[in-house]
Amino acid sequence: MLITAGRVLTGSGTYLEDGAVLVEGDSIIEVGPRTQLADRAGADGILLAFPDETVVPGLIDAHVHLAFDGGGDPVATLHESSDERLLQDMRQRAKQLLSSGVTTVRDLGDRNGLALRLDTEINRGSTPGPRIVSAGTPATPPGGHCHFLGGEVSGVAEVRDLVRRNLAGGVGVIKAMVTGGGLTKDGPKSWQSQFSAEELQALVDEAHQAGVPVAAHAHGADGIAAAVDAGVDTIEHCTWMTSDGFDLRQDVLKKIIDQGIAVCPAVSPHWQMLPRFFGEERAAAMFALVREMAEAGAKLIAGTDAGVQRAGFDGLVPALAFYEHLGLPNSRILDMATVDAAGALGLGGKAGRIAPGLRADLLIVGGDPLDDLGALQQIRAVIAAGRVHEASWPAEKQQ
Repeated sequence: MLITAGRVLTGSGTYLEDGAVLVEGDSIIEVGPRTQLADRAGADGILLAFPDETVVPGLIDAHVHLAFDGGGDPVATLHESSDERLLQDMRQRAKQLLSSGVTTVRDLGDRNGLALRLDTEINRGSTPGPRIVSAGTPATPPGGHCHFLGGEVSGVAEVRDLVRRNLAGGVGVIKAMVTGGGLTKDGPKSWQSQFSAEELQALVDEAHQAGVPVAAHAHGADGIAAAVDAGVDTIEHCTWMTSDGFDLRQDVLKKIIDQGIAVCPAVSPHWQMLPRFFGEERAAAMFALVREMAEAGAKLIAGTDAGVQRAGFDGLVPALAFYEHLGLPNSRILDMATVDAAGALGLGGKAGRIAPGLRADLLIVGGDPLDDLGALQQIRAVIAAGRVHEASWPAEKQQ
């Protein structure tokens, strides 16, 4: 299959004008000028021509929960659903993600390995959806945040055992609920830490021995510091909460940057509504913390927390507008949702860029997303692992 387009994003903020991408199977074989690759599709090949459009890497949502429905009470809905019903609903959510241009997600906590089952179906081609990097069952103490997902552990031995069971199931990331969270109404507060230093270190060591990264859910400033000291790979939310406000600790932020720990703020697609829920002053403080981390040089990656309250499965591009609001350049924002996210997910050599040898995950859009991020919603086609899943171009563009 040969895809030609007016622009192909080949690097951070860099376009190849009048370019082409040659795909064979699920991989990119060659990228270059259209004039040089025009005859490479072969007599039996497929030519998709988009002379006025832009090809960018498939988008990556680095923080989703396919087991949640994004409604007013996703936990209650989860409890009411059997595993088979839940899996059926998750298939629809995966399809919705793919239709919005997302070709890879990191699922940071589900029930009974359902996200792993879904990923198997997607890899077989029997279910449309993005590649899923699944955390399986997240670790939390008894009664802790998201305890209802089945990952309650106490003590180093139980922590190691849960990590090993998740690894045996085929997860691509280990998730630790380092602090409490608002989704668990009867659990610790968001700023409260949940694990001892020994338990956290055991979790990280066990995962890293298997070559698997660790994602730390951490709202509280103390929990963030503990996660950094334990050597986690990504920090989710990273809101620097305390019991009476926020406390961004510069020494801890420096460690985050120096250790190359990625930060996923997991911004809601409806971020503009946050002042209504938290108050103008508190929301402004939260926004300022993300801006401060970005300006300091922290590696931010894009995620939406899809599945929790008011976070649907088509909201990555609206969430990216948050970073535009903070003043980040579009080239960096695109990197957050492609190459930087891929690196943080352990897929740096497999996804996130348009280059030979990488998986053929491509998004074709109208307009120029480096000029206007909204162009990412003008979807012409979504290609995941070399398969065309979404198409809305005129018939004459197909050959």
